[in-house]
Amino acid sequence: MARFSLRQLELLAELPRHSTLGSAAAELHISESALSQAITAVEKIAGEQLCVRRKSHGVRMTPAGKYFAAKAARIVADTDELADSFPRADGSLRGPVSIGCFASIASHVVPSTLEGFRTLHPGIDVTVRVGTHDDLLPALENGELDLALVYDLLLPTGFAKRVIYETRLEVVLHPEHPLAAKKSITLAELEAEPLINYESSPSTENTRRLFSEAGLHPNVAYSLPQVVLVNAMVGRGLGYGLLYARPNNPPHTLDGLPVAIRKLEPPNSPSAVVAIWPRTSTPGPRAEALLEHCITAMDGAWGRN
Repeated sequence: MARFSLRQLELLAELPRHSTLGSAAAELHISESALSQAITAVEKIAGEQLCVRRKSHGVRMTPAGKYFAAKAARIVADTDELADSFPRADGSLRGPVSIGCFASIASHVVPSTLEGFRTLHPGIDVTVRVGTHDDLLPALENGELDLALVYDLLLPTGFAKRVIYETRLEVVLHPEHPLAAKKSITLAELEAEPLINYESSPSTENTRRLFSEAGLHPNVAYSLPQVVLVNAMVGRGLGYGLLYARPNNPPHTLDGLPVAIRKLEPPNSPSAVVAIWPRTSTPGPRAEALLEHCITAMDGAWGRN
């Protein structure tokens, strides 16, 4: 297998931009004789002539040399990009970070997290994937995501986690529903009422478990895959919802209809939104920076509620 040093690739990548060895050597901060020796060494490894060197005619790349130089330039650029992806001596961060977010909290968490982050870390490029556990957990295991923001519910044991914020289930009702007059509501009082169920993993399983442990059976009227749809149905008086408390959560539907949010008494199914990643890996500095910013942003978001 032919093995070229990175320095050799840098030298050959620069050659097509110059008509003489002297010009190239000056640009590369190397002597002309050292550059000539380096070219000869690369040609020996490659097994063919890459450039024609004549004192009176300068330097000219052969077709093979042009191909080699183009490939070398690409490798050098990729290497520079890789180096830029890690912390610099001044502590600045560059490169990509990819996060996942559970669908029902994405609109409450992602904008607050990204607000101001680019000002703090202009060199970090953030991509976001929204989904349920069925989407996000395999993506974490496959290395497609650096971390995911999810509810701490029914998580497999193979993930490490860090708490973003604590939360618990709340009852969402039409303001004119008789139970809306109460400050807190029990599951027993809700058993016969039509439930607009948020259908996703693990939310569906958690709701079933909650009623089952209380010896009750929910009256599921509709099962919908989006929280905004659950709220919209509640706003039309078609049932109630059981949803976890979220920051930046206004007491109205997407189309502007009011809803009443009440405590579930006793406090049932306390949980947390957590950042998770495989135990076999460690979040890199870019992911750590985003995670710290997310925790700070969520603390501020709860304070505005």
